[in-house]
Amino acid sequence: MGFFADKQTLDDLNVLGKYKTNSIYSLFNKVQTMGGERLLDSMFRFPLSNAEEINKRSEVFQYFERKNFIFPFSRERYNVVENYLSSEGGGNIVVAFTRTFRRKFLNYIGLDQEYKLVKEGLLSSIELLNILQDFLFKLQEQDPENPYHSQIEILRKIFESKWLRWLPKERGVLKLPLIKMAKYDYLLKHALQEEMKEIFQVIYNLDVCIAVSNVSRARGFSYAEALPAERNCLQIEELYHPSLDNAVANSVSIGEDSNVIFLTGANMAGKSTFMKSFGISVYLAHMGFPIAAKGMTFSVKDGIYSSINISDNLGLGISHFYAEVLRVKEVAVAVAESKNLVILFDELFKGTNVKDAYDATLAVSEAFAENRNCLFIISTHIIEVGITLRERCDNLRFVYFPTVMKNKVPKYTYMLEEGITSDRHGMIIIENEKILEIILGNKVGAK
Repeated sequence: MGFFADKQTLDDLNVLGKYKTNSIYSLFNKVQTMGGERLLDSMFRFPLSNAEEINKRSEVFQYFERKNFIFPFSRERYNVVENYLSSEGGGNIVVAFTRTFRRKFLNYIGLDQEYKLVKEGLLSSIELLNILQDFLFKLQEQDPENPYHSQIEILRKIFESKWLRWLPKERGVLKLPLIKMAKYDYLLKHALQEEMKEIFQVIYNLDVCIAVSNVSRARGFSYAEALPAERNCLQIEELYHPSLDNAVANSVSIGEDSNVIFLTGANMAGKSTFMKSFGISVYLAHMGFPIAAKGMTFSVKDGIYSSINISDNLGLGISHFYAEVLRVKEVAVAVAESKNLVILFDELFKGTNVKDAYDATLAVSEAFAENRNCLFIISTHIIEVGITLRERCDNLRFVYFPTVMKNKVPKYTYMLEEGITSDRHGMIIIENEKILEIILGNKVGAK
């Protein structure tokens, strides 16, 4: 079973979304092939929960980043090949020859363009296979211990089999006799159908590895080290949000003895962005992907839940507060199942009055703190909750984002500090915006 994240969490962290330009998926989606895109999508939807598998995938990406490979095929050329190989093929050699001669004849009398498309697709396929063979064999020769050495040996047997020995002889060819066209068309689209699938799986994997490693290099990302689940720890050095330019980085450490981070700070001070950055890094780390940080070490978890952008549901008659309650209940059920989870709660119970929010935040935070398997980050504006929890729990770490006032104007450092904030600048901000003057001015004007 892999690492789990539900729809609410994926939406909160903006992880998926092929057509969302600001999604984390879109950040890494620089692949050149449709098959590569399908593989990338699968990696995003099914993160890993085995430390060995995570580290192995991460090492492959790091290898490609060091080598700085360029994908050896153009997108246009590859699309021609993929369309050709997915088109109708001969069921046997006789049918293949008959179909090829028919296409040639129809093309000769000007009634069919299919022959030209088949010819272009076949010649492009021959070119692509030769380029791939050169790329992989050269890689194996220069670096026998490369991450693909076992797969390269499998492909070597395919390329050197009697069915494909003709490939190098046709390198760069611009025209083929009709008999050869029929023969090669039959081999690539029918006789060697399974072998071609193996070859193209390697191409898709190369595509993803090159794309992801290039993004990592360009953005200065790093790779996390996965540890067994029983270690129950997580450290991130200089974490930041991967989609932000010139982001302020923060380091965070969380483990069994301090598995709950209690986060306070004013609005716009950086709490939500920090929690999203944290959640995204946890998710990407379980994929074996590069992260927006200087470094990260983590014990693998079963999944992640977040409660950041909870909304009401008027159709079902669910208020914002009740939606929050249902979300907390959902997470509580998962925690009660003794799963090792990462939990992110941003502004618990902000949909109710201050007294109820205080009581509920205190009770829920204290109850969750009893669980030492999971890692929690809980943020709130109600600093009194933190003061009480500090007296009652010994496994909480208290941090905050400060607000610096300059001439009654709030400035934010976005740098985490130890402790509980004492900032109460809400009324100052309201006064700066002259809201009361506007209201009172309208009232005077109405008279």
